[in-house]
Amino acid sequence: MPLVSLLLALAFTAPPDSLPKRFKLLPLPLVYYTPETRLAYGVAATATFQLGARPRPADTTNTLSRPSQVTFGVAYTQNKQMLFYLPFNLFWARDTYYANGEVGYYRYNYFFFGLGQQEVRQELYGVDFPRIRINAFRRIIPQLKAGKLYAGLRYQYEDYRVTSVEPGGLLASGTVPGGTGSRLSGGGLGLFYDRRDQIFFPTKGLVADLTYLNHHPVLGSGVRFTRYGFDVSSYHSLHRHAVLALNYALSGTIGTAPFNALSLLGGTKRMRGYYEGRFRDDNLALLQAEIRFDLYRRLGAVVFGSVGVLGDTQRWLRPDDPKGAYGGGLRFTLNRRDHLNLRLDYGIGRQSTGFYLTIGEAF
Repeated sequence: MPLVSLLLALAFTAPPDSLPKRFKLLPLPLVYYTPETRLAYGVAATATFQLGARPRPADTTNTLSRPSQVTFGVAYTQNKQMLFYLPFNLFWARDTYYANGEVGYYRYNYFFFGLGQQEVRQELYGVDFPRIRINAFRRIIPQLKAGKLYAGLRYQYEDYRVTSVEPGGLLASGTVPGGTGSRLSGGGLGLFYDRRDQIFFPTKGLVADLTYLNHHPVLGSGVRFTRYGFDVSSYHSLHRHAVLALNYALSGTIGTAPFNALSLLGGTKRMRGYYEGRFRDDNLALLQAEIRFDLYRRLGAVVFGSVGVLGDTQRWLRPDDPKGAYGGGLRFTLNRRDHLNLRLDYGIGRQSTGFYLTIGEAF
């Protein structure tokens, strides 16, 4: 969901002696305004911590896992919309296990711009849905010296109830898959490879995520289709104060997926400068690049650019119809120990712009 137009954020860490040094809490009061919500207000809090036993002074063995992160957010709007979300990333047992996902509930409004090459004037629609996404991994091949490889299971549930559409619009026509709502329930497999030197602000290394997810009536799904994806980010130190970050993403669909489960471009992570879901289709290929550099003490800056293409069952990808965006932003380090940043970006697309304020890097 976009947090644009007006956003007031105040972030701070707990006093050094009030919490263990491996635990940091970052509260974030939220006030924002968008045409589809009017005035909205709420609160978010991000906790970063490390799981595991702290070694004794005489023991040089590090028994702590990599930093974990849990965010809690709740907001309410003048249009009687409500958001509740709890995303998480957890490492434990000295990085033997890794889990990530989200639990949330949304009663909200979004804009719809059409499917694939069938673009329409933006249509406002309302939805009401719970969401559960859980990915649980265990480290395999511990003898692997270059990075850590995980394998595991994935599950996704989303009961997407469309509560309102614009009369005479494409969603109201009944021709859009999932236009009147859909229930997703899918399970699958995944591989996760991690060779980053840091979790929240890597300066070198690579992270890769391979996804296979099948939605089937046996699992309680109201629709039947398969999604697969491959997402890779690499990090390259250009200078002591500058890092080049690259992101490559590929996703596809087998079967007829509802419009809310298709591959998307836009939003805070994939092609900033466009509204999330401004472009959607069965398949997607995306390249993003970002240069991150220090300015002064806790303050940093970035410049970024991205290009992506979409495709469907007739043409797997349409390289002759690329989408592009570029922009820049500022960073403020909230947690120096883990280099967790408050991110403010301004993206520019084709006849489209967007402000983004959130915690953590886009990739």
